Amino acid sequence: MTKPTDTHQPPAADTAGDRFERLVDIMRTLRSPDGCAWDREQTLASLRPFVLEEAYEVVDAIDRGDAGALCDELGDLLLEAVFVAQICAEDGAFTIADAADAIVAKLIRRHPHVFGGGNAEAEGGGRDLSPAEVKEQWERIKARERSATPERETLLDGIPEALPSLLRASRIGARTANVGFDWDEPAAVIDKVDEEMAELREAVESADAAHIEEEVGDLLFTVANLARKLRIDPESALRSANGKFTRRFRAIEQRLAARGRSLHEATAAELEHEWQEVKGTLPKEAGGKRQEAEET
Repeated sequence: MTKPTDTHQPPAADTAGDRFERLVDIMRTLRSPDGCAWDREQTLASLRPFVLEEAYEVVDAIDRGDAGALCDELGDLLLEAVFVAQICAEDGAFTIADAADAIVAKLIRRHPHVFGGGNAEAEGGGRDLSPAEVKEQWERIKARERSATPERETLLDGIPEALPSLLRASRIGARTANVGFDWDEPAAVIDKVDEEMAELREAVESADAAHIEEEVGDLLFTVANLARKLRIDPESALRSANGKFTRRFRAIEQRLAARGRSLHEATAAELEHEWQEVKGTLPKEAGGKRQEAEET
């Protein structure tokens, strides 16, 4: 990664807490009567797209290996978190300090092998747990907490509907797998993919648009859970595939342009030939990231 550059470094004596408090104070000022009209009129609903956009820009900076951009984008995402918390504080719901307290308490509860206490032995503790054992312990504690949460009436409550659909499909499958409702092995899911493909072919032959959409959805849901069984993050895998296709297609455009031709002038056969040529010349990228955890 390239190193970030910052021409506005705060005094070296400042702690991270001091700098964070400065950000909170600035947001409080912007939302005040003497602040900014645009910031004052924002609501939780109006901030929603900004939160999503900044989160995706963080992911993009990570994928590009650009530490400078990542520093900037993390700051933007942090701003959105503080902005949301300030609106909630004004409504009397909670403050940014309450949010920090909540995640600190969760991390301590979920890591008894690190922070000790009576829970460490109860969870089979000690600091020598393997990563797999730590994950199992995390899931046990989380399941216990979830069962004690009265507002969650069913197993699938609490999986955010705003998640990207492939990721949400994987989360749903992971949640039901915790109670034994799952395929035994990846091969069984592949058989299910074949079954869904056959049903999609029948739907296409029927020319029923609603039926086709339903079967496409069933196929995507099954593929997302095949990725889960293979411990692959479906969102990362699809993002990699999108990037690979984009790079290859851009290479086709460049090859055609070098011969004085455009995409619109090329025939379908010519485009296919160029595609196969590009596939043989561009390096093959690594696939999606391994999926190690469900949601927090």
